[in-house]
Amino acid sequence: SVRTCVCHSRQTVPALWGSRAQQRWASSLPMNTVVLFVPQQEAWVVERMGRFHRILEPGLNFLIPILDRVKYVQSLKEIVIDVPEQSAVSLDNVTLQIDGVLYLRILDPFKASYGVEDPEYAVTQLAQTTMRSELGKLTLDKVFRERESLNANMVHSINQASDDWGIRCLRYEIKDIHVPPRVKESMQMQVEAERKKRATVLESEGTREAAINVAEGRKQAQILASEGQKAEQINKAAGEANAVLAKAEAKAKAIRLLSEALTRQNGNAAASLTVAEQYVSAFSNLAKESNTILLPSNTGDISSMVTQAMAIYGSLSKTKSTAESVTAETEPILEGSTVSETETGHK
Repeated sequence: SVRTCVCHSRQTVPALWGSRAQQRWASSLPMNTVVLFVPQQEAWVVERMGRFHRILEPGLNFLIPILDRVKYVQSLKEIVIDVPEQSAVSLDNVTLQIDGVLYLRILDPFKASYGVEDPEYAVTQLAQTTMRSELGKLTLDKVFRERESLNANMVHSINQASDDWGIRCLRYEIKDIHVPPRVKESMQMQVEAERKKRATVLESEGTREAAINVAEGRKQAQILASEGQKAEQINKAAGEANAVLAKAEAKAKAIRLLSEALTRQNGNAAASLTVAEQYVSAFSNLAKESNTILLPSNTGDISSMVTQAMAIYGSLSKTKSTAESVTAETEPILEGSTVSETETGHK
């Protein structure tokens, strides 16, 4: 079944439609044979005495001879129409050659028959003008990036205008977009420049990341080194403190043992012997530490030196015992004065 729009004879087919459209428009209308069989997905528009009568549904139908006549045959299938290539100017004044494919369907056979003389041709012209209008709103770069939105805008605009024709535009697809050779060359140069820019940016970012990593590594190394030095100094100080304590404890123990030894029998003789030994050792090291040496007048008289050292020791011991006795005598007096002051306060 083919769609035809013929009144009493065949209409002239527009030159824009190809061979397929010419074949669809060139067929004659079915004759009134009283009993008619309408194929599926077709709508036959019947006029009675020159006025619209009814639309025949698929299947068996009956018509009155002479009075009824099939005026239009509309196909309800989805129709594919090639939109011819046309030139359009974008927003940035670039001339483009663009073509597309239009998918539509007849929803209302009555409007498609009586609302417009040639529905498909009208939709095709509407698609071309709408495409030029939509391309004038976009720059060249956006035309390539927003083809889907451009197709959707085309469908919306066509449906607004073709609603009175009983036609519904289902899809519009852009087939090819041709740009002038010079513009194409400039676009290729722009792409190459953009790629070089990205490569330079990536290289600089890599250099920056490498420098940051090196700086972070040095920072961490310095932190670890300082922490190591800190731990070393702490351990060294702790060791020195332990050594000082050990020396002090050893010296205290030695002094305690020495004091215990001096209180025993012949303790003074042992102390005299120790003093004499240290005296001889000191004189043996005098010339090793300094060139200036101060010597007493009786250097060779060791016994007098020992006697003098023991006398100093004896006087120190006597002074200590005297201080202890004074302290012992003073304590009762202080206690008595404290008691008398307390009683006076109570009174």
